[in-house]
Amino acid sequence: MGRNFSCEEKMMWKRIQCFAKLNGYHIYLWERQSSLSLPISLSRKYSVKTSCDVDTLTVLGNSYNTDKITNVTPKILEKMGKNLHCKHNHPLNLITRRIENYFNNNYRNNWRAPMFSKFDRISPVVTLTQNFDSLLVPSDHPSRALSESYYLNSEYMLRAHTSAHQSDLIKQGLDAFLVLGDVYRRDTVDASHYPVFHQMEGVRLFSKQELFSHLGDTSRVTFFENGSRDATKQERHTIETSLCLEENLKNTLRNLANNLFGDDVEMQWVDAYFPFTHPSWELEIKYQGEWLEVLGCGIVEQEILSSAGADSRVGWAFGLGLERLAMRLYSIPDIRLFWSEDSRFLDQFNVEDPNTKITYKPFSKQSPVINDVSFWVPDDFSENDFYDIVRNIGGDIVENVELFDNFVHPKTKRKSKAYRITYRHMERSLTKREANEIHSGIVAAGVQQLGIQER
Repeated sequence: MGRNFSCEEKMMWKRIQCFAKLNGYHIYLWERQSSLSLPISLSRKYSVKTSCDVDTLTVLGNSYNTDKITNVTPKILEKMGKNLHCKHNHPLNLITRRIENYFNNNYRNNWRAPMFSKFDRISPVVTLTQNFDSLLVPSDHPSRALSESYYLNSEYMLRAHTSAHQSDLIKQGLDAFLVLGDVYRRDTVDASHYPVFHQMEGVRLFSKQELFSHLGDTSRVTFFENGSRDATKQERHTIETSLCLEENLKNTLRNLANNLFGDDVEMQWVDAYFPFTHPSWELEIKYQGEWLEVLGCGIVEQEILSSAGADSRVGWAFGLGLERLAMRLYSIPDIRLFWSEDSRFLDQFNVEDPNTKITYKPFSKQSPVINDVSFWVPDDFSENDFYDIVRNIGGDIVENVELFDNFVHPKTKRKSKAYRITYRHMERSLTKREANEIHSGIVAAGVQQLGIQER
């Protein structure tokens, strides 16, 4: 009888088997030479799964039972606990410190202490209730789909946004806070998208006296009403309350944008929709001749505040992506670079003053290897499932995946897709043989796991 193996040991063995397969070795040689007594399920021919093929997952020291909706991949689990935004010589830490300094220097309480509390190490493992229900995300919202988010099981998931902690922190009595951390979403593969990125959430709540303090006497101001919802306000808010919140929010974020991009930056507000705020906006800035979205924001839904025990208050919230800002501020061309441990990258950001002007200088530009693949897809094919296979096998060697052809057979109505996959190592030359081996592994896994048929 073989001993029981931990999730980490099983995942390590799978990676060994994957390496053997991608490098042309027969897996049975690895099994025969190993002194390990493997469970039957791990002695079969290896194939990369889109979820861990184990009964339990150990994530950040806690165990979670897997079930039929578990879809987190080993590559994603490897990224957890890195806390890039807390690393001293890292661009995400610099942009984080700049934003924190803006709030600490401009917003103080009655005791002259920073008004906004900061939380930057909250576990990214949350319940579905925290990530969706507490924020009024509809049950049929696309973000709940298995193709969009990473699930540990039917109860727990990897947070898709730092807003997942909003309700819990309000319940603790906080009325002004910043939450920073890694978030996880299944997404396309290119230079500006990555399944793990970092967000900052900001929330501020107001009492009637705080919101209308500029008026002096607030006795004649109506804070709440039983009215109707329209484009400018919620049912419970008077038009005065909504407009005052909007002005406070937009002034705060305009000044933040000026602090980051300069006083002469051109900006505009665009109406938006988020389930947890109304009205909602996106802030765009003019960057290199084009409008760039830098954050989303809005007036917190009163139902959320009521459920969190803050029914007598109103508030606003915003969320921004740290990588998106850092890529523009430091001219970083590829989002994969944020995960680099190469000193030639990190040393460029090893400065004490976060306001230091830095322009990233490329230290290596290797030649790409480009391979195309086309295949027939089943009716339930999901592109994000394919992207996860690409990332799970190719890792950060895959620079871009581009869909360049959609075809429907005129007689059989079968659907075909063709992708162009660009392979490029960020730190050394990649041989065509290496890229071809990875490419073959991706296609083989797609055939086995997704039911595609190569053309």
